[in-house]
Amino acid sequence: MIRHFTIAAKVALVGIFCSVLLYACRKNDAGKIDNTTPTSSSVVSDEDSLKYLMYRIMQVTYINGGRNKTTDLPTYLWYNQVPQLDPSSNSYTSAEDLLQAIKGYAVTNGELMDRYSFLDRTGDLSNSLQDGLSETFNKVSATGNFGMEVSYASDGNQSFLYIVYADKNSPAGKQGLTRGDEIIAVNGDTNISYDNGSNVQKVTNAIYYAPSVTLRVKKAVTGTIANYSLQAGTFSINPVLFDTVYTVNNQKTGYFVLYTFTNTYNSQGTATLTKTSLDRLFSKFKAAGITNLIVDFRYNGGGSVTTAEYLDSAIAPASAAGKTMYYYKYNDKLTANIDGTGLETNVQFPSVTGGLSLNNVFFITSSQTASASELTLNNLLPYMNVKLVGDTTYGKPVGFITFNISKYDSTHTKQRLADLYAINFATENANRTGGYYKGIAPDQVANDYINVPWGYHTDDDNLDRIFNYINTGSFARTSANARVLTQTAASQRSAIQHSITSPRFNGMVDYRRSKQIQ
Repeated sequence: MIRHFTIAAKVALVGIFCSVLLYACRKNDAGKIDNTTPTSSSVVSDEDSLKYLMYRIMQVTYINGGRNKTTDLPTYLWYNQVPQLDPSSNSYTSAEDLLQAIKGYAVTNGELMDRYSFLDRTGDLSNSLQDGLSETFNKVSATGNFGMEVSYASDGNQSFLYIVYADKNSPAGKQGLTRGDEIIAVNGDTNISYDNGSNVQKVTNAIYYAPSVTLRVKKAVTGTIANYSLQAGTFSINPVLFDTVYTVNNQKTGYFVLYTFTNTYNSQGTATLTKTSLDRLFSKFKAAGITNLIVDFRYNGGGSVTTAEYLDSAIAPASAAGKTMYYYKYNDKLTANIDGTGLETNVQFPSVTGGLSLNNVFFITSSQTASASELTLNNLLPYMNVKLVGDTTYGKPVGFITFNISKYDSTHTKQRLADLYAINFATENANRTGGYYKGIAPDQVANDYINVPWGYHTDDDNLDRIFNYINTGSFARTSANARVLTQTAASQRSAIQHSITSPRFNGMVDYRRSKQIQ
């Protein structure tokens, strides 16, 4: 109870500071920050206010805001590598400019560590990750999005444009568009081949930033060609793209594809579609008596850590119950004052895990597998036989505690300035293994043929390798375990990695801690 009272007091202090922010910062003649109350003629702009508060949250203190008594508890993981800066300097036109400057000092052994911190000025990401609602990428004219990802692929001679996945609830998913469908024209334009230039930009704008689009599509399974007219829309995210149970070497093997880590409970405390979908999925696997599990994270850029914890709890063996799932690592000042912050230093498995009895858990990974996905698989390594197949992961062992930066106008109405996502913590598993900034390498490299529909295991190089392992204990193909592919080598079309830049979020966020410390 004492801790809860302390946290509530801090919440009140932050609220007071936010409300007086527009009247609390200006430069003195020496160019330093002056926290005294200015005259009306020196009231700063909203952008200056945003820069000032962002800087203080990251570098100085997240409580009191410098009023009366300052408690030096900066939140930025690499705060001690950043020199004292003047956030109101004309050198920083926007808060993003200041943030970019701060990130530039986070360097270790000559390598830039912070590739991740950013500002969200709309709050759209919080709505998506916390409440499971689709994001709006076109902030001007569109509502929601089409709910699909696309990528170029190559057969070694020419390029092709494919749908990589589509959320079942999205405008694209509801029209039956799915993985492996080939896009042969965009808005009637067939000149869409990969050029790392104008064609790519044209396709990117049409797929991610337009309110509507017409696609001419060749279906993966039937080969039929038809036009599909899509309108951007909002929808409840269903992160499970595909699931099934295989029988491999007389062993029941569960398989599912998860593309994002939306929260299991929304901001009102109600179970989201993510939770109900995962509950249904693991009930199905448990009823089937699976002894192997394949988790497909190849396009999963992460999200909420609570969903990672849900998955780990559902997958882990009974022997992990009550033991450490993972550790948090904060900066030195937060760590030294951890008891007063309300922050936790570790997360434990529940007293009862999901009830599965697995011989192996396989993760299909790629360079797009990031943050909460990496956290999930890393947490299981100390407790069970975990194998990675595919490609080296993105490399993001750090995460965010988001801060809402707001102001109160003359009518005392709260107005959002931005949500700050600046790196606040790193994670390590129970064996204190973390720091995988260069990614986690797979146990077996496999190709990503994006023209292969979900679940076609004889043509999916990742699934085929895993099936070999279950059959023989080896990922390698031999004359004894090779299967006849329905595809010829010429029709195997590998993804051209990073051929299109998606606006979707990549990272992991702990919204529980956000509520605790602000």
